[in-house]
Amino acid sequence: MHYQNDGIPESLQKELYRAMLLPRMIEEKMLILLRQGKVSKWFSGIGQEAISIGVTHALKPEEYILPLHRNLGVFTSRKVPLKRLFSQWQGKAAGFTQGRDRSFHFGTQEYKIVGMISHLGPQLGVADGIALADLLNNRKQVTAVFTGEGGTSEGDFHEALNIASVWDLPVLFCVENNGYGLSTPTEEQFRCEHIADKGKGYGMESHVMEGNNILEVYTKVSAICESMREHPRPVMVEFKTFRMRGHEEASGTKYVPAELMETWATRDPLENYEAFLLEQGILDNVEIQTIRSGIQSEIDEGLQEAGAEPEIEFDEGHELGCVYKAFEYEETPAGSTHQNIRLIDAVSQGLRQSMERHPNLVLMGQDIAGYGGVFKVTEGFADAFGTERVRNTPICESAVVSAAMGLSINGMKAMVEMQFADFVSSGFNPVVNYLAKVHYRWNQAADVVIRMPCGAGVGAGPFHSQTNEAWFTKTPGLKVVYPAFPYDAKGLLATAINDPNPVLFFEHKGLYRSIYQNVPTDYYTLPFGKAALLKEGEQVSIVAYGAAVHWALNTLEAHPEISADLIDLRSLQPLDTECIYNSVRKTGKLIILQEDTLFGGVASDISALVMEHCFESLDAPVKRVGSLETPIPFAAALEAGFLPKQRFEQELLSLIEY
Repeated sequence: MHYQNDGIPESLQKELYRAMLLPRMIEEKMLILLRQGKVSKWFSGIGQEAISIGVTHALKPEEYILPLHRNLGVFTSRKVPLKRLFSQWQGKAAGFTQGRDRSFHFGTQEYKIVGMISHLGPQLGVADGIALADLLNNRKQVTAVFTGEGGTSEGDFHEALNIASVWDLPVLFCVENNGYGLSTPTEEQFRCEHIADKGKGYGMESHVMEGNNILEVYTKVSAICESMREHPRPVMVEFKTFRMRGHEEASGTKYVPAELMETWATRDPLENYEAFLLEQGILDNVEIQTIRSGIQSEIDEGLQEAGAEPEIEFDEGHELGCVYKAFEYEETPAGSTHQNIRLIDAVSQGLRQSMERHPNLVLMGQDIAGYGGVFKVTEGFADAFGTERVRNTPICESAVVSAAMGLSINGMKAMVEMQFADFVSSGFNPVVNYLAKVHYRWNQAADVVIRMPCGAGVGAGPFHSQTNEAWFTKTPGLKVVYPAFPYDAKGLLATAINDPNPVLFFEHKGLYRSIYQNVPTDYYTLPFGKAALLKEGEQVSIVAYGAAVHWALNTLEAHPEISADLIDLRSLQPLDTECIYNSVRKTGKLIILQEDTLFGGVASDISALVMEHCFESLDAPVKRVGSLETPIPFAAALEAGFLPKQRFEQELLSLIEY
């Protein structure tokens, strides 16, 4: 291996050596502890240390870095205390996830590190969002994100590269090509000569580097980062290296030809660099031994401190209290001046006023800038707030949701418009696995609102008509809001944007231009988890949300003889169970109406809750009414049969007569 050390001070050359030796010695100790059952799993980066060390040293301390399993050197180079790392790996309270996640699945704002999740791909889009925040705030900074050669086959990789390229984001995409994705060799993963060629396909500057040469990695990456800070743009670097141990220790390396292991063993980054420093007279054996002894003492001390920490104990209240970031709702009362507007106008007005109130709020979505979105909610926003804050995105929902997460990590707020709620399936992973879990895992807020135009009744067929709220009410960490009226839509949207937690905000497109209401013209907020009692009666309780509220109202108008409580839930997570229980205890009968298909929907959970908490008050079985268990059809007659409007009337009358 050829080393070129011109212009690098000897002190830095020694520091790079120590920086590589530290994670190597930690890993050697971890492998012993793994065999002793003191850590549960280990993903070894032995043989790849030069990449983590070189890249981290090329960055400034204030610049974010997003590592993988095998990048222990990132954490040690950022001076993360070993005691906290050891506590993290042992599931202790002093770990960064307090026992809620393992290994390197964590982040820390203190050290500007954002760890991975097992689904790998989203972190690339998160890096885009972090870099976008730097760009919008005129900070000359680089964000570095790691992936492996296997991860470059994921859709998130391509989406993230495309966004970074289109938006000129200063993201350094670091690809560690270590030969195998678990057991699958690179020739079975891609056909291009170099992975770096994939970057070129997105118009991105790309480089191939000797990943085991610490001086090459450090000097070349340093030069690239300096250039990126002055001329923001994404750069992709493929580091050629090799994984000397299994994907994780249990998988072994039997699938690797022995001669290949032997060849790469001669290219060990630490051993070769140590030999070079000895040859140059920069280090001697005595100094090396002194360095090793010092590191060993650090490791021993950190392990002793972590080992002395008691095992974590389960506290139900504490666990539940950490799912969401604390949010103190501040009521802004509605003013006295009103205007009769449609639901879509209320959404647009609320969003515009939130943009004025929050200068750090960024809107992202397909066609939302000059075109104003397919429903024209953001029409005129680009002129009012600029295309830096009102951003058209490529068609890549997953990376856009991930970028919203990155904006939140770097101090911004984000709103993502799904063109149709159905399309969230293309961004489902970062919603339910990143946004929903990030606060519980390492105390990081996901200050993101995802607007979800949804619903049937407009002849849009199976892919533009779903009301898929139950996908998300099931997932702890998400809040789900579903207004039925313009007044509620405006006030709840303002609260959603104020709330630092991820909110799925459903807007029924069939109501957009059909429902009018007098709405305060000024900014105001409404609380989550507070249902609206629209009608009061004695015979039956009706619970609904979204368009179903209007179907229930129409049915009651057609049957003035029915005395009913009609509850509009407005928010589904949190849910106003108190309002429901109080009503059922009064009337003794409950019917729940939803537009979603029946099985596994919100109505099922409400029914179960009422059976558990109000059984003695019930005079009849709880009724649930929803759409047919089919995809949503296109033809008008089929769609009318699919929706539960008529069935609701029949079931309501039957329940009254029970």
